[in-house]
Amino acid sequence: MKYILINTSDLSLIDFNQVAQTSVDTLRYSVDGTKTFVKFKGDTPSFLIGEPQYTREEMLSILSGEDWFNPDEVLQ
Repeated sequence: MKYILINTSDLSLIDFNQVAQTSVDTLRYSVDGTKTFVKFKGDTPSFLIGEPQYTREEMLSILSGEDWFNPDEVLQ
Protein backbone atom coordinates (compact mmCIF):
# COMPACT_ATOMS: atom_id res chain seq x y z
CA MET A 1 0.00 0.00 0.00
CA LYS A 2 0.98 3.59 -0.63
CA TYR A 3 -0.34 6.52 1.40
CA ILE A 4 -0.91 10.18 0.54
CA LEU A 5 -1.86 13.03 2.88
CA ILE A 6 -4.70 15.29 1.76
CA ASN A 7 -5.98 18.60 3.09
CA THR A 8 -9.62 18.28 4.10
CA SER A 9 -10.35 21.31 1.93
CA ASP A 10 -9.62 18.97 -1.02
CA LEU A 11 -12.02 16.15 -0.01
CA SER A 12 -14.15 16.73 -3.09
CA LEU A 13 -11.19 15.72 -5.29
CA ILE A 14 -11.04 12.17 -3.91
CA ASP A 15 -12.22 9.49 -6.31
CA PHE A 16 -13.21 6.72 -3.91
CA ASN A 17 -13.21 4.21 -6.79
CA GLN A 18 -9.42 4.56 -6.92
CA VAL A 19 -8.51 4.29 -3.22
CA ALA A 20 -9.06 1.80 -0.39
CA GLN A 21 -11.44 4.06 1.54
CA THR A 22 -15.08 4.09 0.50
CA SER A 23 -16.29 7.57 1.55
CA VAL A 24 -15.42 10.63 3.63
CA ASP A 25 -16.94 8.74 6.56
CA THR A 26 -14.22 6.06 6.40
CA LEU A 27 -11.29 8.48 6.42
CA ARG A 28 -9.16 9.17 9.47
CA TYR A 29 -8.67 12.84 10.27
CA SER A 30 -5.96 14.78 12.06
CA VAL A 31 -6.72 16.08 15.56
CA ASP A 32 -7.44 19.57 14.21
CA GLY A 33 -9.52 18.16 11.33
CA THR A 34 -7.44 19.80 8.59
CA LYS A 35 -5.80 16.68 7.15
CA THR A 36 -6.67 13.15 6.15
CA PHE A 37 -5.04 10.47 4.03
CA VAL A 38 -5.89 7.82 1.48
CA LYS A 39 -4.21 4.55 0.65
CA PHE A 40 -4.02 2.61 -2.58
CA LYS A 41 -2.26 -0.25 -4.33
CA GLY A 42 -0.65 -0.17 -7.75
CA ASP A 43 -0.51 2.89 -9.95
CA THR A 44 -1.03 6.32 -8.45
CA PRO A 45 -4.64 7.48 -8.93
CA SER A 46 -4.85 10.30 -11.46
CA PHE A 47 -6.06 12.85 -8.92
CA LEU A 48 -2.99 12.17 -6.72
CA ILE A 49 -0.20 12.31 -9.30
CA GLY A 50 2.62 14.56 -8.11
CA GLU A 51 1.68 14.34 -4.42
CA PRO A 52 4.25 12.98 -1.93
CA GLN A 53 3.75 9.27 -1.22
CA TYR A 54 4.53 7.43 2.01
CA THR A 55 5.18 3.81 2.90
CA ARG A 56 3.24 2.04 5.63
CA GLU A 57 6.12 2.55 8.07
CA GLU A 58 6.38 6.25 7.25
CA MET A 59 2.62 6.68 7.64
CA LEU A 60 2.61 4.91 11.02
CA SER A 61 5.30 7.32 12.19
CA ILE A 62 3.27 10.31 10.98
CA LEU A 63 0.08 9.01 12.63
CA SER A 64 1.81 8.57 15.98
CA GLY A 65 2.65 12.29 16.09
CA GLU A 66 0.70 14.88 18.04
CA ASP A 67 -1.07 16.13 14.89
CA TRP A 68 -2.83 12.77 14.58
CA PHE A 69 -2.93 11.40 18.12
CA ASN A 70 -4.29 13.18 21.17
CA PRO A 71 -3.44 11.20 24.32
CA ASP A 72 -6.09 13.16 26.25
CA GLU A 73 -8.76 11.52 24.11
CA VAL A 74 -7.66 7.94 24.80
CA LEU A 75 -10.25 6.07 26.82
CA GLN A 76 -9.09 4.87 30.20
